[in-house]
Amino acid sequence: MNKDLRFKVLIGTVVVAVLVICYFLLNRSEANKTEQSTDDAYIKADATEVAPQVSGVIQKVSVDDNQFVHVGDALFHIDSRDIEAELKNAQANLQSKAADIQKLKALINQQQSLIQQAKANLKIDQSHLKLAQQDLQRYSNLATDGSGTLQAQQQAQAQVQSQQGQYEKNNAALNTTQQQTPVLQADLAKAKADYAAAQANIDALNLKLSYTQVNAPIEGFINQKVVRIGGYAQTGAPLLSIVPLNAIYIEANFRETQLTHICQGQAVDVRVDALPNVHLKGTVESLGAASGASQSAIAPHNATGNFTKIVQRLPIRIHLDANQPDLKKLRVGMSVKPTVHIKGCA
Repeated sequence: MNKDLRFKVLIGTVVVAVLVICYFLLNRSEANKTEQSTDDAYIKADATEVAPQVSGVIQKVSVDDNQFVHVGDALFHIDSRDIEAELKNAQANLQSKAADIQKLKALINQQQSLIQQAKANLKIDQSHLKLAQQDLQRYSNLATDGSGTLQAQQQAQAQVQSQQGQYEKNNAALNTTQQQTPVLQADLAKAKADYAAAQANIDALNLKLSYTQVNAPIEGFINQKVVRIGGYAQTGAPLLSIVPLNAIYIEANFRETQLTHICQGQAVDVRVDALPNVHLKGTVESLGAASGASQSAIAPHNATGNFTKIVQRLPIRIHLDANQPDLKKLRVGMSVKPTVHIKGCA
């Protein structure tokens, strides 16, 4: 009987202990766990969508689906004949503008010669006018003392007036010639501006021509390829994407109750669903600034009606350690289960 009593007491003690342990385990805060894991995690990479910067017919495609490309490798080529024709026309226009500049420079130089010629003519007129005035004075004196005729005096006076008119005419011609120089210089400035605009147009067309050859901007694998020979490329419409598998990472969505002690730099163990025998290592790279729900197109607003509290999930970016042979087996979109070791964070 004593044995049965002791057995019952032992059983009762064990049951009570189990109940106490279960109570503390079930009521322990999730944030206080030494490890935090989630199934809501996937392999990701910042893929680059390649879209043409000019429109046109696809003339050549140099890559296949899932092909690996290096930076600068040719992807596809757009028919460039229309742009080449525009470029030839622009180059001819540039030559025309250059000829206009040379012509105006020659006219300005010629104008300087005309000014010098007008000044020389004016000096001759001044000499003739001075001589005519001296003759008039001499014939006037002779007419006064009776040794000269009145007719000679009148002829001398007419000569003075004629030379004065010629002087004024040539002086006006000099002013006109001098005033023409700023006009030609203004035309030259405009011609130089037109030349610069024509050169800028050629530069723009050369840049546009370079856009017809589309090369890989990053290193990675070809994905979502829709470019085909004979198809029409629209400016800005993606024709393929490049996935940089050498720069993959994990985006894990943890419940907000798990984030209390997770911080940057903590070690992470990663299991990959597609590779059951593979264990990868990584570190917490950064914590998301907002929950997925708050960034959705239609954010939830529980301002009216019944309210049900829903635990939110926030993204954590996990960097995979380098020099792990199995990294090359990973592909974007694979499901993984990361486990963060909680330590080293205040």
